[in-house]
Amino acid sequence: MAGREELQTPQVYSIAAHRGFADALVAGLVPRYFEEPFGLARLTLLLPSARAARTMSEAFVRHAGETGRRGLLMPRMVLVGDLDLDESLGPLFDSLGAGAAIPPAADPTRRWLRLASLIREVRGDKAPKGAALLTLARELGQVMDRLLIEEIAPDDLLSDRVLDLVGELSDHWRDNLHLFATIQRLWLAELEERGERDAAARRNILFREAARRMRANPPPTPFVAAGVTSAAPALARLLRTISELPQGAVVLPDLDLSMDDSVWDELGGAGDTSGETPFTAGDALTHPQYHLKLLLNRMGIARGEVQQWHRAGLAKGPPERTHAISSLFLPPEASKVWVDLPASKRCMAGVRLVETANPEEEAQTVALMVREALEQPERRVAVVTPDRGLAGRVVQHLRRWHIAADDSAGRPLGETAAGRVLLLLAEIAAEPAAPVPLIALLQHPLVAAGESRAAWLRAARMFDLQLRGPRKQPGLAPLRPLAAKAGVEKWWQGVGDRLSPLLDTGETADLAAWLDRLAAAGEAFCGDALWAREDGRALSAFVEDLRLHARQVPTPLDADDLPRVLRDAMDRVAVRPPYGGHPRVAIYGLLEARMTRADLVICSGLNEGTWPPRPATDPLLAPGVLRALGVPGADFRIGLAAHDLAGALGAPDVVLTRSRRDLAGPVIASRFLLRVRALLGEDLVQRHEDSDIVALARAIDDPPPVHHAPRPQPCPPADLRRKPISVTALDRLRSDPYQYYASKLLRLNDLDGIDAEPTPAWQGELAHAILEDWHKGEGELAELAERHMRAMSAHPLMRVLWRPRLLAALQWVAQEIEADPERKPVLFEKWGQIEHRGVTIGGKADRIDRLADGTLAIVDYKTGQPPSGAQVEEGYALQLGTIGLIAQAGGFADISGDPVKFEYWSLAKAKAKDHPTGFGYVSTPVLEGRKRTGIPPEEFLPAARDYLDDALDRWILGDEPFTARLNPDAPGYDTYDQLMRLAEWQGRDGS
Repeated sequence: MAGREELQTPQVYSIAAHRGFADALVAGLVPRYFEEPFGLARLTLLLPSARAARTMSEAFVRHAGETGRRGLLMPRMVLVGDLDLDESLGPLFDSLGAGAAIPPAADPTRRWLRLASLIREVRGDKAPKGAALLTLARELGQVMDRLLIEEIAPDDLLSDRVLDLVGELSDHWRDNLHLFATIQRLWLAELEERGERDAAARRNILFREAARRMRANPPPTPFVAAGVTSAAPALARLLRTISELPQGAVVLPDLDLSMDDSVWDELGGAGDTSGETPFTAGDALTHPQYHLKLLLNRMGIARGEVQQWHRAGLAKGPPERTHAISSLFLPPEASKVWVDLPASKRCMAGVRLVETANPEEEAQTVALMVREALEQPERRVAVVTPDRGLAGRVVQHLRRWHIAADDSAGRPLGETAAGRVLLLLAEIAAEPAAPVPLIALLQHPLVAAGESRAAWLRAARMFDLQLRGPRKQPGLAPLRPLAAKAGVEKWWQGVGDRLSPLLDTGETADLAAWLDRLAAAGEAFCGDALWAREDGRALSAFVEDLRLHARQVPTPLDADDLPRVLRDAMDRVAVRPPYGGHPRVAIYGLLEARMTRADLVICSGLNEGTWPPRPATDPLLAPGVLRALGVPGADFRIGLAAHDLAGALGAPDVVLTRSRRDLAGPVIASRFLLRVRALLGEDLVQRHEDSDIVALARAIDDPPPVHHAPRPQPCPPADLRRKPISVTALDRLRSDPYQYYASKLLRLNDLDGIDAEPTPAWQGELAHAILEDWHKGEGELAELAERHMRAMSAHPLMRVLWRPRLLAALQWVAQEIEADPERKPVLFEKWGQIEHRGVTIGGKADRIDRLADGTLAIVDYKTGQPPSGAQVEEGYALQLGTIGLIAQAGGFADISGDPVKFEYWSLAKAKAKDHPTGFGYVSTPVLEGRKRTGIPPEEFLPAARDYLDDALDRWILGDEPFTARLNPDAPGYDTYDQLMRLAEWQGRDGS
């Protein structure tokens, strides 16, 4: 057996940023390790991720094509982040499991659910509930993994360095530390009993076992670790061992070998265990080289021992770019040399800056640059951004030119078509048959897909029309009358049968039971289409995995928490598109972009909080505790983001883009972008703020100038005008003729929104119905209010909020009527009509009272504010007067007399402070008392007749056009503003 003396000095290499990592690596691997007739088949490559493996495969294919090889056996690729690492490394060492007795890994989903169960057991009644509990369990598991990766044992939480800090911590940090230590102890005891290990701990064991076997018996075949930058201690030791193998090497990306030693030292100790803590406040955690220094320190390799990988790739940026990148990210003290830095070390030719006004403009600009680059044959383009919203916009903009971009970061499962079905069903279970998720489900593209889709949509849309307005009572039963009214009762029966298992479970059920019902309901609505595509397959795997472990670990969950729990879990599942996108375009997240190669790299979203991300404080362990344990601080991620940008800057052509605003308001430019400007100076920065590409992005969706739309003035023929007219329509005709034309002649009625707030019309309909039955003696007001609200299937919350004020106003009506016994209501909610000049004039009287002298009082109930006297003077609110004309002419059956009183009884909040119920008051449109506006009582009916004749002469019997907003100051609705294109002509035609 070979001993340690057979191992060589460490072979560690670096590929500079400007050389293109994957292509440079392949260009060096082939001459080093190619053998006839096996090619590279005996070589084993250790890579960081599946994306890196795909990138390397593409690089090998390109190399074979560019060098004229007809075929090439590629090396074995092993992913160091793979849970089944022993299965991929095992055959090389006669199975790592044999003799090593490495326990299996605990399933991450089961661990998540079990940690939640342990928190519930430990905290008891003080434990959070539902979604909050599962979120805490997930965060606790992440902290455990973070400590395991750093090889920090549970006993380290009781070390003197940590205990000395406990007294200085606030109460919530102490409670969190105690909770974490307790749960970790219970979980590790359970793992020991089950004979398992956490995945992170097991991976450490595998790394240690692989290193031990390699040292004990160096493999006869070559091993190369490429692109691995994780500084986990166990992995660092494995990399050290690989670098010492007779045919081994470690190749690092973008390690800056030209950096001065003084600058390297300024980065800090980077894991140096000789001090009080491995990480100090003076460490430059945000520097892109910091994590590489940490890796080298843990490997026990000095930077001077690292060599350049001399085989260059075929596609590379300018060599001087690497010097500029090194200068760009100098730490604070070293940055002082920028003042005297020669031009050769600040040259960034080929790097451009583009600043746009907003994210939409940024996405349009990026899409245009991609489109422009693809005009050049064989030119490859990569868009790199951590902003998933921006990436989605770029993908959609590229579709304009039929370019299908491969967004390798994928989409969260919850945002896919199949994922939305499951979430909509969960929302329906949480808010029993709430209108918005119900209609969204019934019209979802996957529901009833196939030949029956058209009939299904017809029924769904007919039901949709009846469902609009305020929300009904929870559940399916209140919706059945709506389905019957829509004529789709049989269709609704099928819908109800599929949804009822979700709504019959009660408020709480086990997560496994919820998933059973959700999957069954989803399949009942969508059939096999739910699972057929890539998102469906991902959903199937998600449901099966979560359901399996939820059965093993009971997880009670309230219906209200179900959507949030599923959404949080599904957002962690990325659904990547299948192959078939444009071969020369790719959109990457930061992780996916590592090791990639492109001729043009567009780095987008360079704003603080996006690139780099906001450093997040650990929710369970205080920053001081983490430092004492030897865990890098939250700023460590900023350094990783800086390294990602440094690697991207090595491409031949680079464009850096940002927007000045996001959806929330102005944003601050990324610190990296500010460094580029500071290093190069305003004169040297290639800015494209006002360049042609941004101008094109702004102009591409701007239509050519067109003349504004004229004010509508429809003038229909006489036979369409001469129609019966109601008293309310008469007021609308005089105030805005176009609204009358649209509603009465075109019959374009406004639709209520889905799950809308109660409108004045809805409130008025309810109040009128209650008062009508009360006047008829069919019950007490409170009883009638409850009966009518139940008949309308009003939502309980709406009943609770609106019923008290409605009853207060109705009681005021009763008190007012009882206070004047000589005034008798004789007619309620009756329709009357007269023929006037050959036109039928009709209207509904809310109430008509007989006064003591035999004359009549016309009363109109209002749930809001009644019309003002000024509106009455202008002839825009003559409903009471026209009703009076109908009554005077005997238009109401069984009643006659002269109307002398005209009153609005408003059910709104009273104006008087000493009001008995707080709601209700009487106002009149006639001029009396202290009123300054209105029409005198003796002139009210004649004025109403004059305004009626004027309206008939001009529009009904005449030929005047129905001009839009003829009287801009008149009261009205905005229902038809879009139809009349109000914003296009208002103020431009002298109106």
